[in-house]
Amino acid sequence: MSRRLTCPQCQKDGVFRSRPESPREHVAALIWIVPFHCQHCSHRFLACRLGVDEPHHSMDRREHLRIPVRLFLSFSGGKVRGEGTVMDLSMGGCIIKSQTQVHVDDIFYLEIAVTEDESPVEVAAMVRSVSTRGIAFKFLRKAQENKRLMAFIQSNAGATSTVLSKAVEPTASR
Repeated sequence: MSRRLTCPQCQKDGVFRSRPESPREHVAALIWIVPFHCQHCSHRFLACRLGVDEPHHSMDRREHLRIPVRLFLSFSGGKVRGEGTVMDLSMGGCIIKSQTQVHVDDIFYLEIAVTEDESPVEVAAMVRSVSTRGIAFKFLRKAQENKRLMAFIQSNAGATSTVLSKAVEPTASR
């Protein structure tokens, strides 16, 4: 019989398993006690993983819930500037489609247009990987520190349809 974990701090069930970071967490993992973190309040805690309802597919064991989106984005870092479409967004990062050439570990300043009426959300990120799926960015600060980004992700986390924002085709006015 499996059980679902809830966050001991906010009592919500948006809890995901994390990788051990400290020596204490590595030792605890030897006796089936592993770190978890809450998507809502970002609280990190240890809990016994025995009997916990965990995803069986490795793609479902991500630390952050991903939401499908189609948002316009521009980015710059060093001598590189580019534009693209955010395809996938989470508290920890995003995946974009772009024709701009980037390399793993490059650091960029991203501007993500989450609404037409407001200025873009600004966030620093590092390239984690580049593949046919797109460019995967890891945010250098947690999304919880950017209130607008966190509010956008939380408000769209339950949506089943793709979130649409600004037109994603580059235009002469951009």
